Amino acid sequence: MSCSVRATSRRGLCWCPKRIRLDRPAAWGHRCGVSYFVTGTDTGAGKTRFSTLLVAALRAEGIDAAGFKPVCCGDRDDAVQLAAASGGLEPGQVNPVWLKASVAPLVAGMLENRPVDPIALLMATRDFIASHAEVIVEGVGGWRVPLADGYDMADFATDLGLPVIIVVGNRLGALNHTLLTVDAIRSRGLEIAGLVINHLADELDTAAITNKGIIERLTGLPILAEIIHGQDFLEVEPFLGS
Repeated sequence: MSCSVRATSRRGLCWCPKRIRLDRPAAWGHRCGVSYFVTGTDTGAGKTRFSTLLVAALRAEGIDAAGFKPVCCGDRDDAVQLAAASGGLEPGQVNPVWLKASVAPLVAGMLENRPVDPIALLMATRDFIASHAEVIVEGVGGWRVPLADGYDMADFATDLGLPVIIVVGNRLGALNHTLLTVDAIRSRGLEIAGLVINHLADELDTAAITNKGIIERLTGLPILAEIIHGQDFLEVEPFLGS
């Protein structure tokens, strides 16, 4: 997208009234070799659960891994869990923007008169990524949750440019939600590293039993992990990259 008005900061952030782009130096790309952006098929799909397990598994392998939650709305439990898994960091270190209303960030920012600043959010995320070997950046809700006027979670992920992992809440409706999310991510030209099937309950109905195979067949994407309800570990090999 082109624009006539553009400014560039010292950190490589390019801004125009309708778009923000994060120019990443080649060296930065090498440093975060297996860093990921984690999105979900919907709110409550299990992004934090997966992200926390992955950070813990990477750290168990001796990797300087940390989780990052750019925006929290409502309570700060997601950030607390990620901070604890990241070697005992403080919630404020992994979560620069905390809005108290349990609504989308755009709405919460309006209610609290504290609109999200996309450039500041990108800069904070980039600084955090530069300070760790591997970073798991967890989004808010689903793929298109609005962050600010004219800027949503999909724009943020596109500006970061990290490979995307989709956490699928395994329930009735997951097929539709997953296919829509996959199509939307692909339309941005981003790499989808794969899918994580997260079981939301102990007992599985017909949809939950059949979703995994159908999703894999229809998307052509690998299932990187299948998390059983209550599981407290994760096999790290699929996330180590080549």
